Amino acid sequence: MKKSGGAEKKRVRRSSGAVQNGTRDPNSDTPPRRQSPKKDVFQLFAEKVRDHKDLVSRWAVLQETRVEYFRGKDFVNFLKNNPELKDILESNKNLDVEEIANTLLRKNLLVRCDRVVKTVRPGKKKLSTWPAHLELFTDQVFSENDAFFAWTFVKRRPLWQTLLSFFWPVLTLAICLFPVYPHRCKLLILYSCAGVLLLILSLLLIRATLFGVLYIVIGKRVWFFPNILAEEATLRELFRFWPKKDEEERPKWTARLFYAVVAVLAILLLRHHAPDEAARARYQKRMSNIIDDVLEWSPRLALSGMMEKQQTVVNATEPNNISADGGKTNTENSDQSGDEIYGKIDDMDQPQHQDHM
Repeated sequence: MKKSGGAEKKRVRRSSGAVQNGTRDPNSDTPPRRQSPKKDVFQLFAEKVRDHKDLVSRWAVLQETRVEYFRGKDFVNFLKNNPELKDILESNKNLDVEEIANTLLRKNLLVRCDRVVKTVRPGKKKLSTWPAHLELFTDQVFSENDAFFAWTFVKRRPLWQTLLSFFWPVLTLAICLFPVYPHRCKLLILYSCAGVLLLILSLLLIRATLFGVLYIVIGKRVWFFPNILAEEATLRELFRFWPKKDEEERPKWTARLFYAVVAVLAILLLRHHAPDEAARARYQKRMSNIIDDVLEWSPRLALSGMMEKQQTVVNATEPNNISADGGKTNTENSDQSGDEIYGKIDDMDQPQHQDHM
């Protein structure tokens, strides 16, 4: 009993001494707490800068991969206008812009790029401000002069994109179930889709008409909603109303006159071959019949149509198997009539044979 008590006291002393020295006793049952790895401050800084709306950026293709990139001079102006973002760097917040950018390049959070097309295209005075195709630059060092930098990490997905990814399968299933909707829901969806389609076509037509009129009259290339058909524009840039500045040289008056003549001839040709009122009425009636068939379809009508077809098939097959008197079939009657016909033919042939003899 004494030995066990002494051993227990030694074990308690040993465990208390291990706790004081900062080491863990292997005989103790409580596991140590794992400290979560601290995230890199430059990674947090890069994510914050990329999500900020004041930094002007675009999308381009870099070695068959779409990347988001910005210009070096825009990055310098961004940090000058938003110095509070440097507080994320903690002890490195006193670094200048060039040192911060070089650190991001060393940590592979950024990569320096260069434009693929380095020559001015015919009809333009200078290179494109935001090229659509990029390539890697040999010297990975920060610079402000015509330098482009692309983000290499995956951007954090916002909540609305996650919810939208779950919404798409539901929308697809709802589109497939359109024929079984109530009639009012079908009308609402039809008029909504037709209205959106008419709005898009009207917007594109007005946009092209304004461009043609301004191009012919004053010689300016003005595209309202300049990014409405762009494949690499973000949602915010897609509906930008004000056009870009025309960087190309002014067109010659001969070209403007040629396009004016072509436009007038096209309008006269379309007016000459326009359908008359009768053709328009026939086309409208045909389209309205198709739409009515789609809107008025229902599973109940489909089942009733199948039953009617089945009844007509049964009614058509019954007279061929059962005769009117209920005793003989039609095939037997047909055989009997055939025998009578052949018998009459034989009776007509017999006197002729006797005359020859």
